[in-house]
Amino acid sequence: FLAVKTCTEELDAAGFVKLSKREPFGGVLKPGGSYYYTINHSTLVAFTVGAKYKAGNGFKIIGGHTDSPYLKVKPISKRAGSGCVQLGVECYGGGLWHTWFDRDLGISGRVLVRTSCPESGKEKIEQHIVRIPKPVARISTLCIHLQTAEERGSFKVNKEEHLSPILGTQSVLEREAKLQLNKMGDDDDHWKKNQEPELLKLIASEIGIDTKQIANFELGLFDCQPASLGGIKNEFLNSARLDNLATCFVALESIVDYSKSDNVSEDDAISLIALFDHEEIGSQSTHGAGSPVMSEAVSRITSAFAENTHSRDPELHASAVRRSFIFSVDMAHAVHPNYANKHERNHGPRMNAGVVIKTNQNQRYATNGVTGFIAREVARKTEKNIPLQEFVVRSDCPCGTTIGPILSANTGIRTVDLGMPQLSMHSCREVMGIADLTNGYNLFKSFFDNFNEIDECLEG
Repeated sequence: FLAVKTCTEELDAAGFVKLSKREPFGGVLKPGGSYYYTINHSTLVAFTVGAKYKAGNGFKIIGGHTDSPYLKVKPISKRAGSGCVQLGVECYGGGLWHTWFDRDLGISGRVLVRTSCPESGKEKIEQHIVRIPKPVARISTLCIHLQTAEERGSFKVNKEEHLSPILGTQSVLEREAKLQLNKMGDDDDHWKKNQEPELLKLIASEIGIDTKQIANFELGLFDCQPASLGGIKNEFLNSARLDNLATCFVALESIVDYSKSDNVSEDDAISLIALFDHEEIGSQSTHGAGSPVMSEAVSRITSAFAENTHSRDPELHASAVRRSFIFSVDMAHAVHPNYANKHERNHGPRMNAGVVIKTNQNQRYATNGVTGFIAREVARKTEKNIPLQEFVVRSDCPCGTTIGPILSANTGIRTVDLGMPQLSMHSCREVMGIADLTNGYNLFKSFFDNFNEIDECLEG
């Protein structure tokens, strides 16, 4: 939620127009214009229309995802044990959960708030995005003296028993809880009675509302430690959620800067970024990459420029699909110097050495001979000397996957899988090379600038 909120704030400042998903795009979209919309406050579609665009022309798409592994608050969040007030949490995605121990954890997410419409007086439910960077929670490790030798050697984490963070002590918080419950009076909200009263009070204070107005929430924990530069020459970026917010950042900067460039006046295509939720859990949701979001975007934008705006000519949509291309971008695995044998010997990407083209013959990545060639041509068509690297997983190792195969299968659009290399993927705190942010930006910008010319030269 916070990632999409940050993106929309920058898009607003750059002059992008917010669209309503519920209203037709026809009559709203104009050649040369820039627009965006969100789904569920966690998936974002933003695009710039080339000044010479016509219905049926192609789309230059950069796809990424906004979610990362984290601890999500359960519907019944109140939990206690051994004199401590805790928070019931569930693991989202495949995190390296041992890295979440002994961290100062804040809380953030979406809160539904009951209010009333000033004009009609009718009840209205507002959605608020909150971020509380205060270290309100902590998951403490068991001290070494109470562990067996086997436990010390393995550090196995039981996700249900060992990851419930401590919010405070019962002796302190129960007194505060009684005061809160007295203030809430005869509130018969079953959901609210299953939440820690002090947590509700903190959220209400952050939003500036009364606790009684909170109707529901979707909250998660995050590491309070801010991002920092590291390495002896400050060549690394140390941060949480680089997978995949580093991609989201670079994609956003590239579309904003492209929208302001002179090239838009000669462009006859759509330049678009689509940042999806739920990649870390399979993308199968109403707003994940497995949903109709991508196909719907192509169809609605194409139809908005059709001569008959009420027509959904399948030929126009098919023509647009065949002229389009997707950069599916998710962070890549850099070679770890302490575990170098985990990489295939000729395909070991290094940090600060360029964006990675990912290939897997079993289609865990969508790259093929043609789409990989197009990515390399995009890098070659610029004076910035954009470096690229290659990644293939070892034949004796399983291969992860991305939104690339999902988008290409659902839409029929040619796709290449790319990523900026990093270490510590899915840790509470990750690391990447700062030069690769520039490498990624230059590649994305060249894609928007040069893809049309490259595609016209490609036979078939």
